[in-house]
Amino acid sequence: MAPTYASAPERSGSRALARFDTEGARAPGFLRRLFGSAEHNIDSALDRLLGESYEGRLARVPLALGSAGVDPFGLDPRWAKYALLTVAMLHRRYFRSEVHGIEHVPAGRVLLVANHSGQVPLDGALLVAAMFMDAEPPRIVRAMIEKWAGGLPFASLVLTRVGQVVGVPENAKRLLLQGEALLVFPEGARGIAKTFDRRYKLAEFGLGFMRMAIETQTPIVPVAVIGGEEQYISVANMDRIAKLLNMPAFPIIPQLLLPGGQLPLPTKYRLWFGEPMSFSGDPDDDDSVMDEKVWLVKQTIQSMLSRGLKDRQHVFW
Repeated sequence: MAPTYASAPERSGSRALARFDTEGARAPGFLRRLFGSAEHNIDSALDRLLGESYEGRLARVPLALGSAGVDPFGLDPRWAKYALLTVAMLHRRYFRSEVHGIEHVPAGRVLLVANHSGQVPLDGALLVAAMFMDAEPPRIVRAMIEKWAGGLPFASLVLTRVGQVVGVPENAKRLLLQGEALLVFPEGARGIAKTFDRRYKLAEFGLGFMRMAIETQTPIVPVAVIGGEEQYISVANMDRIAKLLNMPAFPIIPQLLLPGGQLPLPTKYRLWFGEPMSFSGDPDDDDSVMDEKVWLVKQTIQSMLSRGLKDRQHVFW
């Protein structure tokens, strides 16, 4: 992919930040103190959640930032800090995530392959948080988002600035060759939109991640996410309405009708990282050949889910 992928937003974002800085310099003293106090409070809250300063943890993350302070895909650590505060609160306080086996994640390029669930992609956000907050050294994980999400006017800029990338093979290959950690959900929308009766039963996996792993000689770390299936309990999907609205799914979630039901239920997340799996062969092999390799990854994650569910004492603690 050409380096111009993030050049226009980068310049636009830089001008916006420059204008903000200029206006801030002209602002009355009490406004400057107000913004300064807010910044200090954000930094203090994030430091408490991380157990160290954000800058100190970020310094151990390999990043290729340009002169404008963003990487070739548009990641801006300044934006990422504010996004991380919200995600860290969910990870540490709201969902109280347990993280197991994160030491299995190798250095350098790696594909994290996980089950998908929950109606909204909080599972991806918590995995990103875990890799920055709990892995050593910390990693910034790129999640492959659906193409339709990348087309949303404002959301696409925000997602880009916090390091997420539209899930097309060109992006994935370039990130892996740069030594990045990439998070993929082979179930796609089929996984995230599962109804409650299908919870923790993996939907069909796509084959693209396996072809990419073989082509770039990237190890795969299977990840089992437990807790997401119960945060929003979907009883049905209205496929016709979803198609009309150009959405991947239109779930029926009764709890949304209750006061406060718009928030996800505070289930306890458990994130299980398995040992790396390596595959070789021709990335252009027939689907039947790829199916066998993908089946091994899928069955590994399904087994991890089964073991994790057996060990779980309660949904909420």
